[in-house]
Amino acid sequence: MRIVIAGGHGQIALRLERLLAKRGDEVAGIIRRPEQAGDLLAAGAEPVVCDLESASVEDVTRHMEGADAAVFAAGAGPGSGTARKETVDRGAAVLFADAAEATGVRRFLVVSSMGADREPPEGTDPVFATYLRAKGAADADVRARAGLDWTILRPGRLTNDPGTGLITLADATGRGEVSRDDVAATLVALLDEPGTVGRTLELISGDVPVEDAVRAVANH
Repeated sequence: MRIVIAGGHGQIALRLERLLAKRGDEVAGIIRRPEQAGDLLAAGAEPVVCDLESASVEDVTRHMEGADAAVFAAGAGPGSGTARKETVDRGAAVLFADAAEATGVRRFLVVSSMGADREPPEGTDPVFATYLRAKGAADADVRARAGLDWTILRPGRLTNDPGTGLITLADATGRGEVSRDDVAATLVALLDEPGTVGRTLELISGDVPVEDAVRAVANH
């Protein structure tokens, strides 16, 4: 497969690129800064410099041509203010979905966040609350598109612990944490499983091997 990943230099994206390249897929990662290219090349991915905050749909479609799937894994990241949550976490996701539809790339995965489906509880940090609302709005936009075979993945609290390959994946898992390694492995399995199209799934660490968990959800 050829897979295009938005947010190609993100921590989950770099792990995903390594996994996909290792099994022989062709991977392109969209990055904002040229100096990030070396990390993508080391992961086995083709770096594509394109700023999703200022790009047009036409700019992005050029990089989507010939792809079999697209993964939105971009985020404004820690330390960014509320404005960039809107332009990246929501705006760039919508732009990336527009480009996928325009080029006929149907398979579309979104790395979202647990809690994006409801109003943040009182007392939530204002920037984090804006982030959750932006992710929720982006998810709603993607889910409304008939032209995409979408799956939305909402991991719990992310850690850099080594992956165990054991997860809990369900419509609702309850709160919990999950390693970025296991998120990347789950994304690979979701790409391969058409039975997960049209599903919004929560992910935390657990006791079921990734491929079994994805297969179980697909058959559910």
